[in-house]
Amino acid sequence: MDLGLTNRTAFVAGASKGLGWATARELAQEGCRVAICSRDGDRIASAAEEIREETDAEVLPLVCDVTSTDQVEAAIAQTVDTFGGLHVLVTNAGGPPSGGATEMDLQDYRDAVELNLMSTIALCDAALPHLRTAAAEDDHARIIMVTSVSAKQPIPTLALSNTARAGVQGYAKSLAEDVGDTGMTVNTVLPGYTRTQRLEDLAEDIQVETGQSYDEIEAGWAHENALPRIGDPEEFAAAVAFLASKRAGYVTGTALSVDGGRSKHVL
Repeated sequence: MDLGLTNRTAFVAGASKGLGWATARELAQEGCRVAICSRDGDRIASAAEEIREETDAEVLPLVCDVTSTDQVEAAIAQTVDTFGGLHVLVTNAGGPPSGGATEMDLQDYRDAVELNLMSTIALCDAALPHLRTAAAEDDHARIIMVTSVSAKQPIPTLALSNTARAGVQGYAKSLAEDVGDTGMTVNTVLPGYTRTQRLEDLAEDIQVETGQSYDEIEAGWAHENALPRIGDPEEFAAAVAFLASKRAGYVTGTALSVDGGRSKHVL
């Protein structure tokens, strides 16, 4: 299937590792020029080189803390200056610390909202003028927000993520309505338990509390899914690439779960 992504420009946040890196690589494999960002200069440069070696794509590594509006605006501007435009924005940031609702204080909640919700809004605000141009000139403008399955089915030990990522869902729905008349699409992708460093970190927290082995913890997570296994980042990235594609031009306002059937809600 031709996804119509050749010579399009994509910006992927939080892409030095994990789901962001897998997404950037997938878009590069489909023919995109890709800008990727992270707070760590060495790590994002190394991530860019890996993608170049695997895909021969043009990759622009950028140092950017997505909780800084100034840095976000500068990163988007540099992407447009380098590649001449922007067609696809993938918002993404690391998850906040684990813990129950009453274990967190007000500052923890404020930090989580800044990390996951406000960074998403800042990225969209900076990118929207360029995406509007892409929608008008190329009829191809996409926003994909990486959230979490916890936004649909809260996870008891992830109160901060449950709260902040639910806010992203509300913002995505609102934005999809506001920009729909341009032809731009806005969707969210909700990963479940996927084999990343974030998952390993969560498992370590559970090990400390329960004494379970990693294999026992992973087996418990897998048991919650209709597909009884942990996902791979490449599977998540493929879903993002489809939503970024020309073929997905009539899909907007959707929250796509990539969770192996963990979510049990009807709609």
